[in-house]
Amino acid sequence: MRTNFDFAPLWRSTIGFDHLADLVDSTLRQATEDNYPPYNIERSGEDHYRISLAVAGFGVNDIAVTAEQNALTIEGKKPETAAREYLYQGIAARPFRRVFNLADYVQVKQASFQDGLLIIDLVREVPEAMKPRRIEIASCTSPTSQIEQQKAA
Repeated sequence: MRTNFDFAPLWRSTIGFDHLADLVDSTLRQATEDNYPPYNIERSGEDHYRISLAVAGFGVNDIAVTAEQNALTIEGKKPETAAREYLYQGIAARPFRRVFNLADYVQVKQASFQDGLLIIDLVREVPEAMKPRRIEIASCTSPTSQIEQQKAA
């Protein structure tokens, strides 16, 4: 299976989407990585999202959540404890690092820990200056009617 794509033709006809190729490339590389801990991403409204990570065995103090400009990083590490002799160990408690790429204007609103799940609420807040606005179209008048309007004023 070919995993290297040439995005040069796309760059000729798009402006400002250079990071899209990097995003696709990193996603292809990430597909072969470990998928621990399991997680869900859900949409709870038009601009509201929720990420839930199953972090059984971890406590609130064992997890760090960091929000950067367009990335959300979640890291977990259990403190070293005395060696135990397990007959069977089915609950994974290994360190992890999970990075989620966030779209523009998506911000972390809160993080909570409930029933072994780390829940992170996100919201997209587009600034007023960036929202679409209606532009009034002025009617064009002929040069003679413009002169008449100026005389009337």
